[in-house]
Amino acid sequence: MIPSNFKDILANVENAGFYQTLSMILFILFFVATIYFVISKPKKYYEDVEKAPLEEDDENNQVLKN
Repeated sequence: MIPSNFKDILANVENAGFYQTLSMILFILFFVATIYFVISKPKKYYEDVEKAPLEEDDENNQVLKN
């Protein structure tokens, strides 16, 4: 028997509600931690990172020329 949708698959799993709740809690915690990590960084960190591809890097240029 091939299940037609996810509801059929999850209906046959023992403690399916627990796993669904646990996965949702883990997703929310990861999302909140990511938001906190981004907001907690100082603005200067992002200014340095956004300009990184545009800056000249003498060490890399010398390696490429040789």
